[in-house]
Amino acid sequence: MTLEIHKIGGRIGAEVIGLDLAGPLAPETVAELNTALVAHKALFFRGQRLDDDGQTRFAEHFGPLTTAHPTVAALDGQPNVLAVDSTEGGRANHWHTDVTFVRTPPKASTLRSLVVPPYGGNTLIANTQTAYRDLPDALRELADRLWAVHTNDFDYAQGREPDAKEAERRAVFTSRTYRTAHPVVRVHPESGERGLFVGGFAQSIIGLPTHESHDLLRTLQAYVTRPENVVRWRWAEGDLVLFDNRATQHYAPDDYDGLPRLLHRVTVAGDVPVGVSGESSRVLEGDEAEHYTSV
Repeated sequence: MTLEIHKIGGRIGAEVIGLDLAGPLAPETVAELNTALVAHKALFFRGQRLDDDGQTRFAEHFGPLTTAHPTVAALDGQPNVLAVDSTEGGRANHWHTDVTFVRTPPKASTLRSLVVPPYGGNTLIANTQTAYRDLPDALRELADRLWAVHTNDFDYAQGREPDAKEAERRAVFTSRTYRTAHPVVRVHPESGERGLFVGGFAQSIIGLPTHESHDLLRTLQAYVTRPENVVRWRWAEGDLVLFDNRATQHYAPDDYDGLPRLLHRVTVAGDVPVGVSGESSRVLEGDEAEHYTSV
């Protein structure tokens, strides 16, 4: 079949219409979806009739799956499914790329909505490759040579006192510390395009003092989150989003007044990021997270 794909924005995002993800997908359909994913970075599917098993089967079309998370427990009976539950402190209220604190972050992520607040609770996804192309020449040449340390152990509260659930979640999240050196500019393994590989887990630039390091990361991050590089998805129950974790960041604004919001996430195992020089990412602290990445 020929997929009906409609761009949502000029730089990122497309909605796929008329495809039932609960049924079997032909290999040529999967290939077309993967091509669209690389091109559009994020694909959106409205009104899907999926349960956890169905979401897992769909994600498996794009490669072996990771377990749910390196430190956070999976959903009972579903080792590949992570519950993103606002009532349990699951509010990803910062820009990030999934699990970049390990050496092999996911290739792609799927999010499926189960409980949607009546307002707010959208997900924003940014194109890190167009952000790279937006950089002035001198800054782009500098970024090509930089490496950043990504870690899961930093201050998520950002100057405010976390509530009890947030504090408990952070304790679990950091129960095993990971620090990984990644290139600031990642070469996409399928398209060969370059993209900024920073986000919330990138905490320092190797070789720079703390203050200058933070300033440079903020400067680069500002290009990622320019409005023209960002698509906003307003969830309805049953929606599924598939995004390329090698070329995007995402953000879920905490703007729904404490109302319940529940998504389930399943991620596809990825490869080791490679920089412009051809050098691969390396572990600084922790392990290879083999318990997280499928073999």
